[in-house]
Amino acid sequence: MARPDRIKFSGRILYLTEDPELLKRQLAGEDLPFDPGRALISNISTDEITPGWVCFYYDETLGEFSMVGLRGGHFERNTLKGGGFDVIVSGTSKGCGSSRETAPYSELTAGIQLVIAESIEKIYGQNCQNIGLLTSTDFSLLPRIAAGEEIPIEEFTEGLDPISADIVRAGGLFAYNTARMAGEVSPALPATGKRPMTMVEKIIAAHAVVDAKAGTLGIDAVKPGDALFVRTDVRFSHEYVTPMADSLFRQGFGPDATVTKPESVFTFRDHLTFLGDVMDDKKRAMGLLEHADGLAVTQEKFAQKHGLKLYGEVEAGGSEAICHNAVIEDLALPGQVVTGTDSHTCMAGALGCFAFGVGSTDMANSWYTQDVRVKVPETVRFVLTGALQPGVSAKDVMLFILSQPFFRTSKGIGKVLEFAGPGVAAMPFDEQATLTNMAVEAGGFTGIIEPGEVVVEYLHAMRGLDKDAVRARIVRGDPDAEYLEVFEYDLGEIPVMVATPGDPRNGVALTALDADVAIDIAYGGSCTGGKKADMDMYASVFRRGLERGLKVKDGVRCYIQFGSQHIRRYAEERGYVKIFEEAGVELINPSCGACINAGPGNSATRDEVSVSAINRNFPGRSGPGQVYLASPLTVAASALAGRVVGPEDVLGESASAA
Repeated sequence: MARPDRIKFSGRILYLTEDPELLKRQLAGEDLPFDPGRALISNISTDEITPGWVCFYYDETLGEFSMVGLRGGHFERNTLKGGGFDVIVSGTSKGCGSSRETAPYSELTAGIQLVIAESIEKIYGQNCQNIGLLTSTDFSLLPRIAAGEEIPIEEFTEGLDPISADIVRAGGLFAYNTARMAGEVSPALPATGKRPMTMVEKIIAAHAVVDAKAGTLGIDAVKPGDALFVRTDVRFSHEYVTPMADSLFRQGFGPDATVTKPESVFTFRDHLTFLGDVMDDKKRAMGLLEHADGLAVTQEKFAQKHGLKLYGEVEAGGSEAICHNAVIEDLALPGQVVTGTDSHTCMAGALGCFAFGVGSTDMANSWYTQDVRVKVPETVRFVLTGALQPGVSAKDVMLFILSQPFFRTSKGIGKVLEFAGPGVAAMPFDEQATLTNMAVEAGGFTGIIEPGEVVVEYLHAMRGLDKDAVRARIVRGDPDAEYLEVFEYDLGEIPVMVATPGDPRNGVALTALDADVAIDIAYGGSCTGGKKADMDMYASVFRRGLERGLKVKDGVRCYIQFGSQHIRRYAEERGYVKIFEEAGVELINPSCGACINAGPGNSATRDEVSVSAINRNFPGRSGPGQVYLASPLTVAASALAGRVVGPEDVLGESASAA
């Protein structure tokens, strides 16, 4: 059903203020007047809106728990839903972090009709459009709403591409696609003339859906801002999201709807396999472990019904692979379009494909249509020259890049991060994958690298692919392609970095830390920190430590978790497992685990401090404690020292890969 032409908001306006007293007063029933100078909370992540345990629900129950993870602890069950709020207001980067559609859906089912923020993250904003939750960055709406004025729907479509605007008018993606498939709406293809294009622009143009029924693909050119549907090559989801997408799929297309081209759709049991090891008694009493286990059961039934490959649990515990590691090892190829229900889908951009995260509604639609909508993004190019100093890794490079003003001021939202230059080409493939993996930490659409011989050799070794066939798939940007910005960095000038708690963009040089930071937990793992090259780095530090009589410091819990069974076997064959065990490290089979507060390595209390090789440290992401992000080298060295240090600080020398 289409929205009315004018919308009136009769409920209250909630300002998420930095002043906790003002926030408490609103939650107690007081309405604040509009004040353009009021300080508002920024960088509210989807982890705060719906912490991991809340995502075990995937129906309207989510509305009861919306915002329970927001810093400060002011929201409890039904706080938002019971407050009578129609509008919720915050600062910059609303909805950063995970692609989980549960976050905006929880706000919608708590009664929120409109989200206003200074800037809105790309995936979160698209998810809001898909489910019918209005968004705006126009704060001048607030006094008009408070005065009871009806707001024209055009004020919420201004600046949107035509497809997004039509989806907003339709009230959501399912309503729009129903009209589209019935021929009631037919989005016009971009009329962009031939022009020099970036890698991503070329891939989008080649995958543009010209005629959905006939399967006709490909147009001459696209430019930033063009809106269209593109045909996907690989679609995947994990147990956290598959059940919600399945429910939406059946609601939108009927109980007998089938997945189109099921051989290109994959499911993963990779997020919650170790949840039972860390869930506290309070959450167990709420029945949340049963809810979480039910997600896996629902996903397995869905995969069986539609004939989909399921990467499942292994007998020893854990998963066959974390989805992102498996996509790189087994599934994606250069030049493809890859979509997954996880923000770190962008990791596959290291293969030279256009890979990005989507929400449940987008995935449910793509199961039926094979298509996803795309607004052609602008590209920011990073030219890396020189060579890394000893003890510095790709993780340090990304923490350095994320700390730059371009990203700290939200300019990176929705942009492609394209990495190029001799410094990138010289990196091992796994290190290149670290760069693309963390593009989303900048609020980026995705990351991508033009594949070189490193990728050709990787795909030949991993899958036995013909090298010439791989080279033929590589898409290269035009030399005169247009970029929003071009940054050039000499890798030799980048120091060992850490990101202080709260945001991956809080990067500082390790030598600039304000204090000696004692740690309780050192965690090496996740899709970002659980690759083969990461194992090389952990082993290089622990081997040297053992040679000097050093083991994991008393009082520190150190974990290494493998990204896939391929990677575990690699560590076993190289003798790393023995080194890790002798050093006092606890080894964990593949799973997202502590990275999403669902496995060993997470914190249990607010005063615990972790140093972690994961990709993000938003409040609550890996437990209630404080998380410093660092490279595998720094994580291992810190485990030996019991405080945040680099290898040279504990070993007397820099440690390079084994």
